[in-house]
Amino acid sequence: MAKIKQTFECQACGYKSGKWLGKCPNCNAWDSFVEITNKPTTNSITSTSKIIPISQVKEDEVERFSSGIEEFDRVLGGGIVQGSLVLIGGSPGVGKSTLMLTMASSIDKKVLYVAGEESVGQIKMRANRLQRQNPNLYLYPEIVLENIIEQIRNYDIVIIDSIQTIYSQNISSAPGSVSQVREATFELMRAAKDYKIPVFIIGHITKEGSIAGPRVLEHMVDTVLYFEGDSSREIRILRGFKNRFGTTSEIGIFQMNKYGIQSAKNKAFFSKKPQIGSAITVIMEGSRPLVIEVQALVAQSYTNPKRSTTGYEISRLNMILALLEKKLNLPFNQYDVFVNVTGGIKLNEPAGDLAVIAAILSSFRDRAISKETVFIGEVSLVGDIREVPNLDMRLKEAKNLGFKKAIVPSNPIEDIIKTYAINEVEKLVDWM
Repeated sequence: MAKIKQTFECQACGYKSGKWLGKCPNCNAWDSFVEITNKPTTNSITSTSKIIPISQVKEDEVERFSSGIEEFDRVLGGGIVQGSLVLIGGSPGVGKSTLMLTMASSIDKKVLYVAGEESVGQIKMRANRLQRQNPNLYLYPEIVLENIIEQIRNYDIVIIDSIQTIYSQNISSAPGSVSQVREATFELMRAAKDYKIPVFIIGHITKEGSIAGPRVLEHMVDTVLYFEGDSSREIRILRGFKNRFGTTSEIGIFQMNKYGIQSAKNKAFFSKKPQIGSAITVIMEGSRPLVIEVQALVAQSYTNPKRSTTGYEISRLNMILALLEKKLNLPFNQYDVFVNVTGGIKLNEPAGDLAVIAAILSSFRDRAISKETVFIGEVSLVGDIREVPNLDMRLKEAKNLGFKKAIVPSNPIEDIIKTYAINEVEKLVDWM
């Protein structure tokens, strides 16, 4: 008879050891090992799978339907896919449960909402506050995995809130442990594929900003979405990090108000009032151009100069300041420099370099920039301004929003200039 082995598993990263360890050698977590029992396995496995040439394989047809929320469909790649397993992560209080409740109340299908953290009375209270009443929405206060699997087949959509509260009776570890999260996700994935039912699971994130639990959790699901935003602000961003049925470059823009989560695709992330230290640029989020405002504050430093950013990489800010000191002989080593991207948007592409420079120089020279001007261009280490992709789409979006001047690289494509350049195109050096 096979012998039952006792092993120890780290509850932070899933590392296994034959003995108890005080510190995990993989993730350096202290006192994270718990004892688990490994059931013996047999080697008599009969495979029924056949090897097929790829030329003879028929392509699966992806069936989609709308979630009832336009911005949510955009991030998913065009709608909800039958039999997909979607993981939604985010910090506490950002609105993950509210987003799922809004989606469940907007769709004309039978939805099973598994409440593992809140009581059904609390969910009902939130639904009343959001004025969301859907007779096809069913609440199920259950955390036992086996009971949930039995009910999934009777519904069109399943929402698990949250995966960290679900536990299997076949595993001795506590709910939320690596073993439980892994087992629950695997069984939910099998149920989603077998019954062709889309399953949404909500996951907590750690203080480092990643989904709590083992990294294999993100590999098992079809789609990983992060719901981002400051709980003190109304704007929320839904961003895709993995999508087997679409692109991961799209984002969804939402607005939190007293009626819950609402699409905010026409939300303006800039001010029309000319202000010192403010510049406008156009960035690309997937196929969507966004006009955003970059703010900068340059102040005299009396100790060591400080550098701080919100929504912008501080390493790139240091590069830009060094470049301005080198090329323009500006003494930024004597000044504190702060950069902020408004609206909670993150400026991750180099096309916003010109706007950052313009905002810094505006604050340094104490001179306001016209709000009819946009700055689009990448700044290199040698000091030249380089072209950026999708310049035509950026200029078209700026023109639609009423901007009359674009400061872009010195040699953009002539056809683009004639078609979309608003009234005038200048070099940055001419503006300065």
